[in-house]
Parts: sequence; structure tokens; C-alpha cells
Amino acid sequence: MRKQYTVQFKAQVVQEILKEEQTLNQLAAEHSVHPNQLKRWKATALEGLPSLFSKGDQAAQTAAEHERQVTELYAEIGRLTTELTWLKKKAGLLAQN
Repeated sequence: MRKQYTVQFKAQVVQEILKEEQTLNQLAAEHSVHPNQLKRWKATALEGLPSLFSKGDQAAQTAAEHERQVTELYAEIGRLTTELTWLKKKAGLLAQN
């Protein structure tokens, strides 16, 4: 059966790897993890780093999209309100005749 490690454990070990105070083999022995596994965790962490810094851009993009949707919905409400008023007036005129 394979060992499963928590996300916190992996993050802690990768932080230790990036500090470069111990060799990869020393860390592997200390944490009872194969050195190749540590290399994969480090590679995964380094691949994910750019996305940590793009969240601000993503939040701004999401906010702009939300604002656009709100504007479109208010425009639709305006059109429907005008149409409803027109239909009520037309129905009122038909009822009088």
C-alpha cells in the first residue's frame, strides 16, 4: 500500500528543499520519503508559483466580468419594464373599447 502525505507535510518538505540547508538525500532520509518523490514535489511547487501571483489579475478580471453582467441585467430590466408599461397601456385601451 502506498503512503499518502498531507498537503501541509508536502509544503513543509518543499520549503526545506528550497532553503537548501540540507541535501535532497538528507531530507529524504529525515522524512522517510524517496528523493525522486521530493524532486516531483519541488517541480510541482515551482510550476504552481506563477499562479500564486496571477490571482490579483484574475480577481480584477472577475470583478470586471461581474460589473459587465450587472450592467447588462439592469439594461434588460429597463427594457422589460418599458415593455410591461407599454403592454399595460395597450391592454387598458383595448378594455375601454
